[in-house]
Formats: sequence, structure tokens, C-alpha cells
Amino acid sequence: MLKRISFILFGMALTFIAHATIDTYDFKSVEEEQQFRELTGQLRCPKCQNNSIADSNAPIATDMREKVYQLMEQGKSRQEIINYMVDRYGNFVTYEPPLTPATIILWLIPALCVVSGAVAIVMLSRRHKRAVSDATPDALSAEEQKRLQQLLSDEHSAKGRKSS
Repeated sequence: MLKRISFILFGMALTFIAHATIDTYDFKSVEEEQQFRELTGQLRCPKCQNNSIADSNAPIATDMREKVYQLMEQGKSRQEIINYMVDRYGNFVTYEPPLTPATIILWLIPALCVVSGAVAIVMLSRRHKRAVSDATPDALSAEEQKRLQQLLSDEHSAKGRKSS
């Protein structure tokens, strides 16, 4: 039993060590390190989707950070590095993708849904108002008014007989 527990503890220690790896890069200047941090903070991890490659522990994010470092060492500019990542992984890796027909559709579809929903609500409310107004009588015809007066006078005279 003690042997089994020691194997489990040893296995857990190995997994903690594996997760504790930290990327270390040697930069020539503070500005270069700052540029690296900005770039890795601006590029999105394709696997994690809502994390930057600086914040992600996914293997692809580690590879992307390494590539950013390599491209910086080669003297590539910030825009060249971003272009390289976009060419390789698509516009998704940037948090501010360019305006293309695909991204316009992504913005227009929700807007069209909201507008069509508002139009549907207005039309349904108008139809409901019309149905309610059609159900209530506007005015009584002359014959109906005469009949109503007769009923009211009959009822009034019946009450007068009961009270006397």
C-alpha cells in the first residue's frame, strides 16, 4: 500500500514539473523584450481562442511564442511578424481582424436579426390592436338603438312595479 502511494506521489510531482516549464528568452535590449511582450499579448492562441499566446499554456501557443522570438532575432519588424502569423494561422490570430466580406457578414447577420425582430414585434402589435378594435362594436344602428331603449324601459318599468 505504501509503495502504491509513493508511486502516485511521484507521478503527481512529475506532472507538476511538466506544467511548471517557463519560456526564457534572451533579449538584446529592454525595448526588444517589450516588443516581444506586446506581440505575444496581441496574438490570439488558435486553440484557447480567448487567450493570447502570452497567457496560453497550449503547445501551439508555445510554438508561436518561439516563432515570434525567432522572427525578432532575424530582424523582422512588428508588422512582418503579425503578417507571418496571419498567413500561417489566419485572421483569427489577431484580436482586430481586417474588414473583409466574411467579417462584414459576421456583423450584419446579428444586426439583421435585431431589425427583423423589431419589425415583427411592431407588425404583431398592430395586428393585435386591429383585431381588438374589430371585435368591439363601433356604433349601434338605429334599429339596435331602438331595441336597446325598449329593453331599458321594460327593465325600468319592471323595477318600478317591484318597488311599489
